[in-house]
Amino acid sequence: MDERQVVVVGYDDAELLDIACVTTTLSTANVAGKVRPPYRTRMVSPGGHPITCSGGMTLQSHQSLERLTGPIDTLIVSGGWGHLRAAADPLIVGHVRRLARESRRVASVCTGASILAAAGLLDGRRATTHWWFAGELASRHPAIDVDPDPIYIRDGAVTTSAGVTSALDLTLAFIEEDHGAKLARLISRILVTYLQRPGNQSQMSMFTAAPPPESDLVRRLTDHVSANLDGDLTTTALADVAGVSPRHLTRLLLANLGRSPGRFVRNARIEAATHLVVTTSLPMASVAARCGFGTAEALRQAFVSRYGIPPSRYRAIHTRPWTG
Repeated sequence: MDERQVVVVGYDDAELLDIACVTTTLSTANVAGKVRPPYRTRMVSPGGHPITCSGGMTLQSHQSLERLTGPIDTLIVSGGWGHLRAAADPLIVGHVRRLARESRRVASVCTGASILAAAGLLDGRRATTHWWFAGELASRHPAIDVDPDPIYIRDGAVTTSAGVTSALDLTLAFIEEDHGAKLARLISRILVTYLQRPGNQSQMSMFTAAPPPESDLVRRLTDHVSANLDGDLTTTALADVAGVSPRHLTRLLLANLGRSPGRFVRNARIEAATHLVVTTSLPMASVAARCGFGTAEALRQAFVSRYGIPPSRYRAIHTRPWTG
C-alpha cells in the first residue's frame, strides 16, 4: 500500500473542528512521524462543492462524494449543526453506506453518528455521540445501544466518537493502531493536547457537567441520586420517589439527560467514587460503601469496566507528583 486513504465526509453546516482535528492530526503524523505508508486525507462533499461550516468558514472539497470509489482505509463522517439535514439526504446517506462497504474502518465524529445511523451502519451496535444529542439519537434509532459517556466507542470495524475535540482522541487512537503507541504519544505532545484520553473516559464529569436539567422533577431526581448514592436507586425506587411509572421515568431521563435511569445511576456512582479515590486516602471498601457499590470487589469491577484499571492503580496514577 503506497498510501492510507482517509476520507472525511463534509456537508453544509458541518463543524470545522470535527474535520480539522482529523486532518491536522494525520498530517502531523506524516510530517513529524514520517509514517509509511503516509496518510492521504481528503475531504469530500456532495457534488464536490465547497461547504460552509457551522462557524461560517468555507472549505473546498477535494472530490465529490458521488464519484469517490474505494478501496478506502478509513472513512470518517464529520458532525455539525447540519447533521440532521445530512442524515435526511438520501444522496449523502446512500453514498456513505456504499463507501463503508469499501473501507477497512468507518468512524464518525460527534453528531456524524446520525448519518451512520441513517445508513444503517450502527444497528445492533454500541455507539456514542455528543452528550447533548445522545438522547435524540437513541430516540430516533432504537436499534442502536447509545452510550453518551465515553470519548469514543469501537464496535467491530465501526467507531463513533463524542463531541468535537474528541476527534483528536479518535485520530490518535487510529495512529496508535496503525503505527504504535510511541508515535501516538509523540503526535499528542506536538499538538500540545491531553496525552491521549482513553476511549472509555467519560465525556463529562458529574462535577463539571452541564447546567441542571430544566425539568424540576428530573432536577429533584438527580439531587436525590447525588445525596443517596449508597441507597436504593433502582428504576422502581426512583419512580416511587418521582411519583411516576418506571416507563415514564425512563422517558424523562432519556429526554433530559440522554441516558436511562440505570445508566445515570451507574455514572453518578463511578464519578463520585473516582472523586473519592483521587482526593482522599479512604480505603477502597469505604469508597465502595459510600458510593453504593457495596463491596471493594464491585468497585474494582466498575473501575476496570470504565477505565481499564483497578481503583488502586487509578489512585496511584492520578495522585503521584508531576515530574515533567
